[in-house]
Amino acid sequence: MTITVTPRPTRNGQKIYYTLEWGKGPGERIATGIYTYAKPKEQLQKNHNKEALAILETKKSQLTLEQQSIGTGHIPSHKFKANFLDYYKEYVDNNKRKGNRHLKNSLDQFKAFVKKTFLAPIEITENICERFRQYLLDRFNGDTPANYYAKFKKVLKAATKEGYYKNNPTEEVAAKSSPITQLKENLEAEEYIQLLKTPCLNQEVKEAFVFSCYTGLRHIDVKSLEWSQIKGSSLTTRIIQKKTGNPLVLTMHPIAQAILEKIRIRHNGLTSIGKIFVLPSLDGCNKIVQRWVKDAGVDKHVTWSCARLSFSILLQDANVDAATVALLLGHTTSRYVNEVYKRHRLKDQSEHIQKLPGSHLP
Repeated sequence: MTITVTPRPTRNGQKIYYTLEWGKGPGERIATGIYTYAKPKEQLQKNHNKEALAILETKKSQLTLEQQSIGTGHIPSHKFKANFLDYYKEYVDNNKRKGNRHLKNSLDQFKAFVKKTFLAPIEITENICERFRQYLLDRFNGDTPANYYAKFKKVLKAATKEGYYKNNPTEEVAAKSSPITQLKENLEAEEYIQLLKTPCLNQEVKEAFVFSCYTGLRHIDVKSLEWSQIKGSSLTTRIIQKKTGNPLVLTMHPIAQAILEKIRIRHNGLTSIGKIFVLPSLDGCNKIVQRWVKDAGVDKHVTWSCARLSFSILLQDANVDAATVALLLGHTTSRYVNEVYKRHRLKDQSEHIQKLPGSHLP
């Protein structure tokens, strides 16, 4: 296969751009972005032309090597990135999915771990993989360390397939979860009512939090929620279902619908576009929620994530099956419902202990 350099003058004839071609069919021509001056008027332009043509020849040679290596298993050295962090970022950019933040977060955490802007691929050893895993375990609870490290492993697996490594440096370093040392509080049904009846310093935060309690949405999902996602009693989430490829659609509880209607009335019905809630940061919202919870007489440490947990627990208390609860939470399996979004403490121990035989005897 012969690759030719084709010059293409601009309309005014002042510059010449170049393409590399090896046929006339689709995909058999690429624009290099390289140009020269058609009639250089000064030494600077002459120097530019000389350098540009040298770069053009290099690109032609690289493309020739790429074409010749197809089917051989050999990867030309120019295809490799000198900085592993650049490879990692490119992988994240090419594989990111809406609603899935684990991949990008894994890159952010790895950068924070290495504290470098340049890291050669050869520096990624089994030892550094083990230390990165421990770094995650020391900083996060639950499945978060395992989720972030699993994405890191996927990046290394891809890099190994592409020829960066003879043996995958993270092959023997398995992802691990961290035990949850502090169980999150959940709100009971009667506490829902207490909060609904109690004024809050920030009405919009109150409405958004209650909305989360009745939809199971996270703070980030509620904060970014737009009117275009609402249609009647249905809410179209930004969660894409793997099986169908379509977004998850939820049927809203009457209280969630009432909150939206209240906001519409407050804005004189001019709410067809844009975000529904205007909220502070997560930390700011949590401070407001904790003050409001205290005013309501609820003696619990409540944060925004408690709304999602409470949503799951109260549905399960009402005998809604785990698969349905998982669907409403946007999960494809009931694993997280059974492991994370469940009641960790009995609501009323005496009610259950009385079920033992002989309880009716004096």
